[in-house]
Amino acid sequence: MDQRLSTDVVDHKNGAYAQIKDVESPELGMFDKPLPCFGCGIGWFSLLLGLACPLLWYYATFLYFRKYYQRDPRERDGLAANAVAALICTIAVIIAGVVILIINLATNPH
Repeated sequence: MDQRLSTDVVDHKNGAYAQIKDVESPELGMFDKPLPCFGCGIGWFSLLLGLACPLLWYYATFLYFRKYYQRDPRERDGLAANAVAALICTIAVIIAGVVILIINLATNPH
């Protein structure tokens, strides 16, 4: 054990506290800081705001395909949910467009 690192409560209050990392798992303390966007992460925040502005789903899908989650693996689920939401939105827009086109062609034959 490294004697330079202290886990004593008194040292922690004095600001002399240092995190002890596990040799076998160096990522152990890597994700201790909270996620951005009020702690829920960019992915989930974009999913919620995408209900008001669906373009955010496409932005988060772009981040997902650019592997933004490699910076913080906790972002992966939220970004993947945005990819699914963007796919569903795209399919719904295409179906609505086809239905409107068919209705217009049926009521206004040229």
